[in-house]
Amino acid sequence: MFISELGEQWHGARIDPTITHLDSASAGRSSNAVIEAITDHLWRESGRGSYVALDDVYNELLDGRNGLAALLGTTGDRIVYRDSARAALRSLLSAWNLPIATTVWVAKNEFGPNLIEFERRGFAVRTLPDADVYGHVDVDALENMLQFEQPEFIHVCQIGSASGVVQPVKRIVDVAHDAGVPVVVDMAQAIGHVPTVTGADFSYGTSRKWLTGPRGVGFVAVHEKSLRPVALADLEVGTDSGYIAGRLGLGRAVAEITTVGAAKVHRELAKVGQATRERMNGIGSWEVVEPIDEPSALVTLAPPPGWQAGDVAAAAAHLRSTGVLVTAAHIQRAPLAMEHSVLRLSPHLDVTREQLDRVAGELRTMGY
Repeated sequence: MFISELGEQWHGARIDPTITHLDSASAGRSSNAVIEAITDHLWRESGRGSYVALDDVYNELLDGRNGLAALLGTTGDRIVYRDSARAALRSLLSAWNLPIATTVWVAKNEFGPNLIEFERRGFAVRTLPDADVYGHVDVDALENMLQFEQPEFIHVCQIGSASGVVQPVKRIVDVAHDAGVPVVVDMAQAIGHVPTVTGADFSYGTSRKWLTGPRGVGFVAVHEKSLRPVALADLEVGTDSGYIAGRLGLGRAVAEITTVGAAKVHRELAKVGQATRERMNGIGSWEVVEPIDEPSALVTLAPPPGWQAGDVAAAAAHLRSTGVLVTAAHIQRAPLAMEHSVLRLSPHLDVTREQLDRVAGELRTMGY
C-alpha cells in the first residue's frame, strides 16, 4: 500500500524499478515523459542539426524555465543553467564582486563541498547558532548577532545532504535583509521537496534529486530584489551550447509537479518522511536523527552504539545486495554537524509500507 495518496499516480508514470529505490536525495527516478522529452530532442538534434533543433524547442524551453522560476518565486529571465548545483555555486561566487577578506555565515548542516569552495577562495566561515539539538538555526539569536556584526553574506542549505532538517530560510532571509545582509540558499535537496519561495538573494540547485529530472542540469537564480545584484551576463557564458535535451527534461519534470500542485507534493512528501521515521526509529538500535515530524522525506538513521563509518557503509552495501537502494552518509557531507556516519533513506511519493517493513526487517538483523 502506497503511503502517499499520489503514490500510485507517481509510480504509474515511471517504469517498474528493479530495486526498492529509497535514494531520491542522490538521484530521483525520472518519469517516462521526462525520458521521452530528452531522447526526442537528441533524435531531433541528429536529424535536423543541434542549432535548428534548438530553435524548434525555443518556446518549450521558455516554458520550462518559467516553471522552474515559479517554484523559486522569481521569473524565468532570472534563471541561469549550469551542469550541477556545485557548478552553479562556483559560477555565482566567480561572478560576484566580493572583497578579498570575505566572511560567510553558514548553518551547521552546511554541505562539505560547499565549505571547500569557500576555503578555496579564502573566505572566513562562521557558524550560525542552533535553536535545538537537531541543528535548526536559532533565528532570534541570529537577529541579535546581526546587530553587532554583518558578514558579506549568509549561506544556508535549506535541507542538507546528511539530515532531513529543514532550515527556517524565510525567517533567516527576513532578519538578514533587515540588517542589509544578502542570503544565498543551496536548494539541491529542497526544490521539488519543500516550499522554496524564500525571498533569498540567490538560490541554486539541481534537476536530478527531488524534481526527478535528468542528471547534468543545475541552475542558479539571481533574484530581482537582491541586495547585492550580480550581472546575469556574467553567469550566462555558453548557455546556448549547454545540455538542451536535459533542460527540456527538467522542464517536463517541473511541469509534472506543478500540474499536481507543488504544495500537495510537499505535503505528501512530509507524510512519507514521517511514516518512514516512525517505522525505522529504534529498530535494531538504529535511531532517527531528525524530529519524527520534520516536514521532509530525507530520513537519517544513526547506527547502533560502537558502529564505525565502515560498518554503516557495510550496512548500505548489504541493503543494496537485497535490492534496497540507500546511501551511507559520512562526516564529510556535513563536517560542522556530524560526529558519525548515518544511513540515509530518501523515499519518494511511490514508497509503500511493505517496502519500509522490508527495510526495517533488514535493519533489525544488522542491529542489536
